[in-house]
Amino acid sequence: MMKPAPFTYHRARDVAGAISLLAELGEDAKYIAGGQSLVAMMNFRLARPAHLVDLTGLRGELAYLREEDGALRVGALTTHHEVERAPLGPGFAVLREAMEWVGHLPIRTRGTVGGSLAHGDATAEWCMLALLLGAEVVVQGAGGRRRVPAEELFLGFYSTTLAPEELIVEVVFPRPAPRAVLTEHAERRGDFATVAAAVDLDAHRVVLGGVGPAPLRVPEAEAVLAGGGTFAECAAAAAAAIDPPSDGNGSSAYRRVLTRTLLVRACEEAMTR
Repeated sequence: MMKPAPFTYHRARDVAGAISLLAELGEDAKYIAGGQSLVAMMNFRLARPAHLVDLTGLRGELAYLREEDGALRVGALTTHHEVERAPLGPGFAVLREAMEWVGHLPIRTRGTVGGSLAHGDATAEWCMLALLLGAEVVVQGAGGRRRVPAEELFLGFYSTTLAPEELIVEVVFPRPAPRAVLTEHAERRGDFATVAAAVDLDAHRVVLGGVGPAPLRVPEAEAVLAGGGTFAECAAAAAAAIDPPSDGNGSSAYRRVLTRTLLVRACEEAMTR
């Protein structure tokens, strides 16, 4: 088993201090929350930060779920498992139910909502859910706080619009989605998805993961839903609109087949809500 390159460990005491410290340390420093993505990359020497700023001491400030005025506010250090166990109402049940797709229980008990979004994996459930429900991501940096629409957060392979010192502090899901479902396929339970599909029938939104460098909405499929088309027509429109990659997990053609199958499945399940 490989080990990470040498680094210096720092423990943040508050949000402002964490941001100030990262700005001082420069581009060779990284935040670490649950560490379920970053540590694995460090072990394989895919990431070599010279400094790690540990955020786990900020859980008292940044770990929470609050329903307010029809919206759901999720603190960035809330773990996947805390969402999985949360007594969310039917409007946000899709968040709780989607957590069963996130790795295995040890990963869910350590991995965090904010960490997943900042990592920007194209198959990450939180990235897809943020797009699906039109979330706003609240980030704080040296210049203060700003709100980033989920559609403006993801740039490509593991890259986002966050500045190096900016820290995700909260995710706001502005509206309930009682007829929303996320489903996916992986070769083994707990592995990264080969393809994932999510749908919100009330908002006519379709989001796919694993078919491009970032999670994406599919306007062609959304137009079919909005126009009263069948679920099969919606899935066919989505498969025709994408240009998925071929890799060790499957060919481009295979991913198109999975897209059609998963999207119909998600639509049918959402319809029963």
